[in-house]
Amino acid sequence: MLKQVMLMLMVLLRFTISNAQSIIEINDTIEERIFMPFELSYFIDSTNTIPFQKISSSAFASKFRQHSTYLNIDFETNASYWVRLQIKPNLQTKKYWLLEFYDQTIDSLEAFVPQGDFTFRQSKMGDHQKFYDRIFKHKNFEIPIEMKGDQVQSYYFKVRSHEFADVRIALRSAARFISYALNEYYLYGMFYGMILIITVYNFLVYLAIREVKFIYYICYILSVALYAMSYDGIGFQYVWPNHPEFNDWAIGVSLYLLIFWSLVFTRRFLSARANAPELDQALKVMIVLRSAWFVVSLLVYPKLLSFRTLEIIPLSLIFYTSITVWRGGYRPARFFVMAYGILFSGFFLRTLVYFNLLPFTTGTHYSLHFSFVFEMLFLTVALGDRIRILKDTRDRAMKRIIHQHEVNMQLKDKVTRELEAKVNERTHELGIKNEALQASNLKLNRQATEINQINSLLDLDNWKLKNRVKEVLEERMHKKVMGYDEFTTLYPDTLACYRFLEKLKDQHGFGCTKCGNSKYSTGAQKFARRCTRCGYNESVTANTLFQGIKFPITKAFYLAYLTFTNKGSFTLETLSVKLDLRLNTVWAFRQKVGERIALGEENKTSSESWEEIVLDVKLSRGKQKGGNLYQQSQVLSKK
Repeated sequence: MLKQVMLMLMVLLRFTISNAQSIIEINDTIEERIFMPFELSYFIDSTNTIPFQKISSSAFASKFRQHSTYLNIDFETNASYWVRLQIKPNLQTKKYWLLEFYDQTIDSLEAFVPQGDFTFRQSKMGDHQKFYDRIFKHKNFEIPIEMKGDQVQSYYFKVRSHEFADVRIALRSAARFISYALNEYYLYGMFYGMILIITVYNFLVYLAIREVKFIYYICYILSVALYAMSYDGIGFQYVWPNHPEFNDWAIGVSLYLLIFWSLVFTRRFLSARANAPELDQALKVMIVLRSAWFVVSLLVYPKLLSFRTLEIIPLSLIFYTSITVWRGGYRPARFFVMAYGILFSGFFLRTLVYFNLLPFTTGTHYSLHFSFVFEMLFLTVALGDRIRILKDTRDRAMKRIIHQHEVNMQLKDKVTRELEAKVNERTHELGIKNEALQASNLKLNRQATEINQINSLLDLDNWKLKNRVKEVLEERMHKKVMGYDEFTTLYPDTLACYRFLEKLKDQHGFGCTKCGNSKYSTGAQKFARRCTRCGYNESVTANTLFQGIKFPITKAFYLAYLTFTNKGSFTLETLSVKLDLRLNTVWAFRQKVGERIALGEENKTSSESWEEIVLDVKLSRGKQKGGNLYQQSQVLSKK
């Protein structure tokens, strides 16, 4: 509602002014007159094809009109704005007059100055032209007024820009222009001089304390200087006057650097990772998003560089983070809050001026520069305040350390004296106890000798007892069926089983099944034997009942034992559960043992012990007789 009322008041004011200022008269008593866009008569050529001859013709004059409802957001980019000023010369004037365009970021500005003989002199200006091609070597654009004749003369201006252009025109006397320009450049000198001083000061502080946050702050200050120089035209005048192509990118690039380094500096100065972890993540995300926006703007869609009002978002995040950290008890953040509060206000004020919610004045035009100055001063104070707070904290900590050290020294002296007294007392006691210990040691040594003799006798008795137990168990094994737990006492693991097989095979000698050689050496695997002639490697289970089994050999030993003795009432199901084997596995191995027993009975060599069925019967006989083992194995394989 308030915005609508303000808009209506502005429309009424502009309508009044537009009706009153159709023809401009030169008057020596008025040094300066500024014409706002809604006061000017202009025509918009969206096609950029209408020639000046047609624009300046009398038939086209009716198309020029004032737009009392004009707002900055109504500006059409890349369109030609033809502005017409009707000026009545004053031949009696004693002053030199000129027209000035405030906006130095206009891409192309063509002035058509009447010569008094119905002809026009054309002058090309704009930031797409080299700086030193201008008539006046000033950051703005000036066109001198020529007093030729006393008739009303029409000045035409063609304005074109790829982004918003402020089409304000000032009519000034030369004296007023010089005074205004000198004061303006003087203020610019102060502004950039302060930036230089603050930069040098912070660099010296960095050299002294070596904190990287000062480097971040210096980068931020230089980004502010670059943005201000690009925005107010000082950079084009003094830094890159012969490279007008930089002007299209300078503001967008410098503004990105300003926001980027402000986000980085904020994270470092406020220690956001420790004081506000969630906001620290938000700052990181904002850095990534702003960088992605800049890359897309730079490489894909350059028009995005002109959307500067979006910078209010990262500034708001910085301002909110500083307030949150400050309220959390981080004292160095207080001046930081003030600094970014002022900068945030300056950006916000410029945004209101852009949307015509506030009138244009010298103060509002330079509000951003003032904000930058105070912001840099407060940030410098904030850095100094942070150093002071850290120094005070360090001093208090040092005082506490010194005091604690003094207390510790007093306690140390006291404890030392007490310890010395106790040491003397304990030394005397230890002397007495030492004599008692020496006597006890002599007695213990005699007892130890006696105990060792007793242990030797016990070890001998234990060995004899174990052998006797083994013999008893073997006798029981042949007389009755042993349980699995008792059986594992004889053959507790795979190693015991392999030793048994190795001993059994050694009793029957060696005969290579490949070549019949009777000599061997140690094989590749443990307990294996290698033929010295053909190199055949015979595993410990080869040519035995347990060759090729796929389950633990300890269980195979027990199954062979049960099958041979054929005692007890163990069913296949019982053995399967007891030994944790599949039913088919138990049945197949029992069949294999049964076949080995049947083969022995067929050859009339019935075995008295289950161990006798372990080796292949015919192979073992052949080894004992020293026959050709290779031929015997071939006969057995054929059978």
